Amino acid sequence: MKRTKVVSALKGTDLGKEVNVKGWVRFHRTSKAVDFIAVNDGSTINNIQVVVSPSDFDPDTLKKITIGSCISVIGTLVKSKGKGQAYEIQCKSIEIYGLCPSDYPMQKKGQSFEYMRKYAHLRLRTNTFGAVFRIRHHLAMAIHKYFDEHGFYYFNTPLLTSSDAEGAGDMFQVTTLDIDHDKIKPGAEGKTDYSEDFFGKKVNLTVSGQLEGELGATALGAIYTFGPTFRAENSNTPRHLAEFWMIEPEIAFLDMTGLMDLEEDFIKFCVKYALDHCQDDLAFLNKMIDKGLLERLQSVLKEDFVRLPYTEGIKILEEAAKNGHHFDNPVSWGIDLASEHERYLVENHFKRPVIMTDYPKDIKAFYMKINEDDKTVQGTDVLFPQIGEIIGGSVREADYDKLLSEIHRRHIPMKDMWWYLDTRKYGSCPHAGFGLGFERLVLFITGMQNIRDVIPFPRTPKNVEF
Repeated sequence: MKRTKVVSALKGTDLGKEVNVKGWVRFHRTSKAVDFIAVNDGSTINNIQVVVSPSDFDPDTLKKITIGSCISVIGTLVKSKGKGQAYEIQCKSIEIYGLCPSDYPMQKKGQSFEYMRKYAHLRLRTNTFGAVFRIRHHLAMAIHKYFDEHGFYYFNTPLLTSSDAEGAGDMFQVTTLDIDHDKIKPGAEGKTDYSEDFFGKKVNLTVSGQLEGELGATALGAIYTFGPTFRAENSNTPRHLAEFWMIEPEIAFLDMTGLMDLEEDFIKFCVKYALDHCQDDLAFLNKMIDKGLLERLQSVLKEDFVRLPYTEGIKILEEAAKNGHHFDNPVSWGIDLASEHERYLVENHFKRPVIMTDYPKDIKAFYMKINEDDKTVQGTDVLFPQIGEIIGGSVREADYDKLLSEIHRRHIPMKDMWWYLDTRKYGSCPHAGFGLGFERLVLFITGMQNIRDVIPFPRTPKNVEF
C-alpha cells in the first residue's frame, strides 16, 4: 500500500479512506478501552493520532511500542472526536519496524540543549530540531529562489585553497603528508618542504569564496556562492562554528547604495519566505523557545533598516556609556565593535536593524575600497537584534595600484594571489558584494540561542563527533 505522509494525512483530503502512515512514536497512552499513539514522520511539526482498540491486538506487542519506536500503521482516516487534532486514524493493523529500548536518550521531556548536543545523531527526531531543520531547508530554497529571480548565477568556488581571503590566518591545513610518522621534511630556513605533498604547496580549507567569486562577477556580471567554509578560530561562543555555510554574492557595477539596498531586500525576502512557508514550525518555536519570535520577524519587514556611519555609531555608544550604560568592552573610535555594542544600537537605541558603514580601514579587510578621507572604507555590516552582525559586505577596491599598496602596507603574503590582482590589471570594474553566515540567519529566524543548535552536526573546538 502506498505510504501517506503525516503532513498530507492531516489535510484531511483522504477522509474516510484507508491510509498507510509510517513514522516514529512521539507518545503512547494506554488504557483498557483504547490506546492512543502519536506518530510523526518529520514532514510536519504536528503528529497524527492513531486510535487503537487493545482487544484487536496482542497486548504484549502493544506494550513494546514505546517512545521512539518506528512503526507502520494502516487504518481509516476519520474526523477526530477529541481535542487537539482535526483528524485521526482508526487503526486496523500495525507493523513494527524498530523497537526503542528504555535507555533511548530522547525520551525525557525538558532536556537541555547542551544535553541534546551530546546526541546530535538522535536530537534531530525531537520536535524542536525537526522545526529548526525544516526551516533551514526552506531558507536554503529561498536563497536560491531570490538570486535566480534577480539575475544572479550560482557559482561554485573551491573548498581547497592556497589563499587566505581574510588575511587572518585561522585556517585548517589539508595535507597528504604523513604527520603521525614524522615524514614531513624541513625545507629551506626550517620551513616545511611541501614538494612531496599532493598539491606541492601548503593548502588550506577556505574561509570564504569571495575572492574567487569576484572573478565570476567580472565575467558573468552577478554571481552568488552558497557552500561550506571553515575557520580554525578557537572561539567557544554561542555565535561561532569551525564549519559553517556562507552565502556570498558578488556584483559588477554596484556601488555602496546599491549594495545596502541589496542586503536589506535579500534579508527581508528570506524572512518573509520563512513566515509564508514555515507557519506551523515558527508558531511552535514562538510558543516553546522564544515568545517574541514572530513579532520580531514581522518587525523586520515593517521598517527600513537604519543606515549608520561608524563614526556616528561610536558617538551614540560613547553617549550611552556616559549616561550609565555599562559595556564590558570600552568604546572609542577605531575599535572593532563587540556584539554588545552592535546589539545596543539595534535593540536599545534604534530598535530595528542597522546597516553600519564607513569603518576604520585598519579593522577591515585589505580588499575594501578606501574612502577619500584615507581613514575609512566602504564597508557595510548589517546588525540584527539577538545576533549582532549578520552580514559583512563592502565595495571592493577596483584600482590595481591602490589594492597592491594596501597589500604591501599590511604585509599580506600574496605570492599565490597573482590571479586576484589580474582582475584589477585587465579590464577592472567597480564591484561589490557581501557575505552572510547561513547559520546566523537560521539562528535569527528560529529564535534559537546557540549557533550549534541550527546546524545538524556542529564542529567546534575539541568537538568533531558524528
